[in-house]
Amino acid sequence: MNKNVLYIGIALIAGVLVGYLIFGGSTGNSQTAPENTNISDGHDHTEESLSQTWTCSMHPQIMQPEPGDCPICGMELIPVDTSADGLALNEIKMTKNAMALANIQTTLVGGSRMEDNTLLLSGKIMQNEEETSTLPAHYSGRIENLYVTYPGELVKKGQAVAKVYSPALVSAQQELITAYKMRGTQPRLYEAVRNKFKNWKIHAAQLDEVLKTGEIITEFTIYSHVSGVVTDINIKVGDHITDGHPIFKAANLNTVWAVFDAYESQISDLKEGQEVKISVNAYPNKEFTAKISFIDPILNMASRTIVIRAVLPNKENLFKPGMFVQGKVNGITNDGNETIVVPQSAVLWTGERSLVYIKTNPNEPVFEMREITLGNRNGDDFMVVSGLEIGDEIVTNGTFTVDAAAQLQGKKSMMNKDKITTETEATVMKMVLPQPFQESFKAAIDHYLNMKDAFVESNSKQVAVYAKSTSQKLKTINLNGLGKMEKTHLTKSIQMLDAIGDNPNLDNQRSHFVILNQNFVPLAKNTEGFSLKLYIQKCPMADNNKGAFWLSNQKEIRNPYYGEQMMSCGSIIDSIR
Repeated sequence: MNKNVLYIGIALIAGVLVGYLIFGGSTGNSQTAPENTNISDGHDHTEESLSQTWTCSMHPQIMQPEPGDCPICGMELIPVDTSADGLALNEIKMTKNAMALANIQTTLVGGSRMEDNTLLLSGKIMQNEEETSTLPAHYSGRIENLYVTYPGELVKKGQAVAKVYSPALVSAQQELITAYKMRGTQPRLYEAVRNKFKNWKIHAAQLDEVLKTGEIITEFTIYSHVSGVVTDINIKVGDHITDGHPIFKAANLNTVWAVFDAYESQISDLKEGQEVKISVNAYPNKEFTAKISFIDPILNMASRTIVIRAVLPNKENLFKPGMFVQGKVNGITNDGNETIVVPQSAVLWTGERSLVYIKTNPNEPVFEMREITLGNRNGDDFMVVSGLEIGDEIVTNGTFTVDAAAQLQGKKSMMNKDKITTETEATVMKMVLPQPFQESFKAAIDHYLNMKDAFVESNSKQVAVYAKSTSQKLKTINLNGLGKMEKTHLTKSIQMLDAIGDNPNLDNQRSHFVILNQNFVPLAKNTEGFSLKLYIQKCPMADNNKGAFWLSNQKEIRNPYYGEQMMSCGSIIDSIR
């Protein structure tokens, strides 16, 4: 019995040691997960969260580095689209899916204008659809090998493009071998079976090889019956195809179309067979001659334009689909009207401004807002006095959707003329502040300046301490005699200070510091009798290049938004005595 107890004790000790090695010993080889780090999926989200920006759908000027609630309205923040790297300051980029869902359409503005009895047309080079062919599959099967793999690849007639395994062809070959053996007594059956292979575009030489050897071919090669440049490919290795399934589309670019837009008022001046002189940006010293081959009988209701088309020879491969071109039609009577015309659907109004969205990249869905000056209205069209040029591509359908995307990304938009006019708010805004308010407000300035200095030092803990003390000073102020606007600025200032004090993340604190100054600095600007001269200073790069300002009692620029990274970035825009 003593031996049993001994064995049980040894087993228990061994179990404890094994458990320690399995569960406890792993701590020596791994780091303890930091607090609030999501490790449930084995993926480190730190880099994701640092690169993501969050905004408010109602207040797109709010930009914060992490999720939370809008400091203005309290709504939950939403992530900003981060696919717009490399864009200009006020450009936005939309996804192709969003473009399709919103049915966003664009048109080249100033499709036509007059110059010295010459009608000028703007357009693009497009592939000749009459010379575009589709290579379909003629039987069902699975793609084993693919020899044409990407758009732009040159394909010649008779070239092998794919190798396919087809159970139907395997069965048909067995039937062919049987019919071949019976061809003496049933010749019609043999011919019928062999003709099936003709319908499948199987070469006769392959069938002869099957009959000669008696061996079944398991994989058949598909050969191209067209020549040209591949414009679209619909399959990949391993895909199953069916009879009639398109494998790829190829365009013969020996000829291309020059496609122009002309307004309905110009229809009477244009006729098929009319000569067009065509110039291309890629060849500024060359001019090409073509004739109008097609005038669209249907008017585009959105842009109020018609399509004019001319065929250009392209054996030297000078013209690339997508190129911008300009056409000149001579002998047109000039009525003196050269004003650009745009459809009503393209224009947004704010009461004071007229806006359109320009497509700034011809190959990508990238847009930017532009202000224009409108002239007279003609039905559903507007004359444009200034702001647009011939050849500009504007949004003519889905303009409100593009503007909403701009607002959500904090860019220039219909509701946000200059994004955030912080400098104007700080230096021009007039308020009526009772004397008791001013005396109490001045008591908070030293705490504010200490907080600003802590931002300069990038010391988030001290920032939080001084934010709380500044907030406490403001909360003691008597609101009697304050107007609605003044109360709003004070309330927002306290909210931002509390948010700064409660959040230890420096980037988040600086985001709230931007909004704090939009409310706090106007109060200081309308307060008199500070013991020290205060300077309103501004950094144009802060707040995602929207610009932000702050108060300082020093003339020297010491940037609280970037600290050591860009200590001297900024300038003095005003002062308070």
